[in-house]
Amino acid sequence: MAKILCSFIFLCACFVLSTGARVNHRILSSSTLDHDDATPTGSNFTFVCDPARYASLGLDVSNFAFCDTSLSYEVRAMDLVNQMTLNEKVLQLGNKAYGVPRLGLAEYQWWSEALHGVSNVGPGTFFDDLIPGSTSFPTVITTAAAFNESLWKAIGQAVSTEARAMYNLGRAGLTYWSPNINVVRDPRWGRAMETPGEDPYLVGRYAVNYVRGLQDVEGSENYTDPNSRPLKVSSCCKHYAAYDVDNWKGVERYTFDARVSEQDMVETFLRPFQMCVKDGDVSSVMCSYNRVNGIPTCADPKLLNQTIRGDWDLHGYIVSDCDSLQVMVENHKWLGDTKEDAVAQALKAGLDLDCGAYYTENVEAAVRQGKVREADIDKSLNFLYVVLMRLGFFDGIPQYNSFGKNDVCSKENIELATEAAREGAVLLKNENDSLPLSIEKVKTLAVIGPHSNATSAMIGNYAGIPCQIITPIEGLSKYAKVDYQMGCSDIACKDESFIFPAMESAKKADATIILAGIDLSIEAESLDRDDLLLPGYQTQLINQVASVSNGPVVLVLMSAGGVDISFAKSNGDIKSILWVGYPGEEGGNAIADVIFGKYNPGGRLPLTWHEADYVDMLPMTSMPLRPIDSLGYPGRTYKFFNGSTVYPFGHGLSYTQFTYKLTSTIRSLDIKLDKYQYCHDLGYKNDSFKPSCPAIRVDDSQYNDQFEFEVEVLNAGAKDGSEVVIVYAKPPEGIDATYIKQVIGFKRVFVPAGGSEKVKFEFNASKSLQVVDFNAYSVLPSGGHTIMLGDDIISFSVQIRFC
Repeated sequence: MAKILCSFIFLCACFVLSTGARVNHRILSSSTLDHDDATPTGSNFTFVCDPARYASLGLDVSNFAFCDTSLSYEVRAMDLVNQMTLNEKVLQLGNKAYGVPRLGLAEYQWWSEALHGVSNVGPGTFFDDLIPGSTSFPTVITTAAAFNESLWKAIGQAVSTEARAMYNLGRAGLTYWSPNINVVRDPRWGRAMETPGEDPYLVGRYAVNYVRGLQDVEGSENYTDPNSRPLKVSSCCKHYAAYDVDNWKGVERYTFDARVSEQDMVETFLRPFQMCVKDGDVSSVMCSYNRVNGIPTCADPKLLNQTIRGDWDLHGYIVSDCDSLQVMVENHKWLGDTKEDAVAQALKAGLDLDCGAYYTENVEAAVRQGKVREADIDKSLNFLYVVLMRLGFFDGIPQYNSFGKNDVCSKENIELATEAAREGAVLLKNENDSLPLSIEKVKTLAVIGPHSNATSAMIGNYAGIPCQIITPIEGLSKYAKVDYQMGCSDIACKDESFIFPAMESAKKADATIILAGIDLSIEAESLDRDDLLLPGYQTQLINQVASVSNGPVVLVLMSAGGVDISFAKSNGDIKSILWVGYPGEEGGNAIADVIFGKYNPGGRLPLTWHEADYVDMLPMTSMPLRPIDSLGYPGRTYKFFNGSTVYPFGHGLSYTQFTYKLTSTIRSLDIKLDKYQYCHDLGYKNDSFKPSCPAIRVDDSQYNDQFEFEVEVLNAGAKDGSEVVIVYAKPPEGIDATYIKQVIGFKRVFVPAGGSEKVKFEFNASKSLQVVDFNAYSVLPSGGHTIMLGDDIISFSVQIRFC
């Protein structure tokens, strides 16, 4: 996110645990107000168009049409903008909008963050003695592993309630630049923890649900006019587009030019954003630092005006990543632009708001120099003020007036954070059913490793101050007596002298828990990884402790990206391996609950865990998803990589056994083409059968080409549990250069021991079975599409025929 905060975020342990108050920080204020909006006990700010507020300013609210609630938001926003001078307009175009005192328009700070809880990154939100912290949910990669759409929406709802409560108390704004929905193309990417993983459909469904949780006002989800739909808080999907290189071997995001084919743009990089805008109705999109095919994203009219605003019909505003315009001039040196050139290019391309000061400092001069029209500014301000009106900044939203201190860090939200960490835990290995540990048999635990006493490491980045932090030691101590040995002094683990005491502890305990992995010193914003290995002596620590342990050994890993732990996977002394991502403030409780069987794990990996030599096969800067045979580069993500892995995408075990039974299905679809629909050619491999009508363009398909099936999930074991049913589609045989398989749906279902649950899936064939061809057309191929459940537990064919 913000260039100016990179070092600050890198040292997030400091700010996560900081409780320093910033009592003079102001969010919603006007220079003509005679009081501070944020007081030690709350806020004196109500809403802009409060008649009493206007009276206190010596103004009559009835004189301002933008406060007339009988008018539409568009008309009101236009009236407000039309009353401003050019200088006043440009002062509203940065993340700090200065307001217009003579019109009674208050200042507003647009920049707040809510990636996995209300954050103190960004000046729009702060914590103090009144609100010392907020619920810190697991990082996104962990909650994505739950494959549970209702969980993602519930987290969004909880976060927005806390945000709205803090707004009422003058400690937060209403616009949150979250979530991060960039697809993880390369396992080395430092920001994998912020994302829902490597599958564009999974990422898109996470975006839709989290955005709906943040934004939707109950009862107003489906408005005839989306631009008048009220918002609980405003969400922002970022970073658009093809952004996934931060700092790899000296290649930085501030200068990186992502060379991307249109095929990959449509199929992978744009799809989650399209879903976020069209299905999630997000109210903001943030463009990224990088260039795409030579053009900075924040100055690309095709990406902004044509695609987001035009093709997808965004109901909201487009904002730059912080200081992106400065990066465009000083780092990319694009077109040799002056500051005035750059802001003119961005405004005309469709960038409405600048996180930074480039717009506020340079747009007026750009207008005076004739490089951009004042009308372009008016258009952007209209988008911005309509969003603020939908949020109640001008009129209030009465149903949220009661939200206050008791709605932040509530017992319900803390329990939801615990549940999210439990659901996101992935059981990678469990030989001889070593887990769960028995409370009756295991009375003493050797708890070893650099994450045993983890605090800030569990919180990840873009975090606020958590309500509380339960360390793994604290969680495990509720079940057994713990002997804690560091094993390593820190994650770097450069001193092997701590290994011997850890071995001595493991010899005596009934069971050994090793907590290892990586943290923000290894993977973070502005820090991509060079390798996929555990750092320092961690591997030696794990092997030596496991070799002498008296009881079963459980390896618990914290990371976002995958780690090559082939040594532990094949080591018979290590019976169980559990990945927990970065599990948030309740991580210690969640880890202990899973290990001792209070919760049966059901999470699945949202990323492929590659073997270490994968990084030697291709540079991180190679953008194509498909293999490049001429260079010997393998494919990327499970959709295009067919080599061996440590653990594949979607892997995850349980303490029970599930079986599937297909109870009903549609096996074929006949789609009748009208006279305006044409067959579309597709490339086929040599010697492959090519149908007479290979495909039709999805955009041309007007038919309700639905197919559905029902599967019965049976729990054949002795423990209750949740099963994630992942549905994949494989395209017809012979189509050239397409995906191996792709996720088209998933559901998480709870099944009691010995019981069964029926799960129904319904799909639109044009959307779910589409292929993006070399020319970037989305097409529906004819022929037999294979539908697979899980790791090919059940598969069947759906025949598509055109007539």
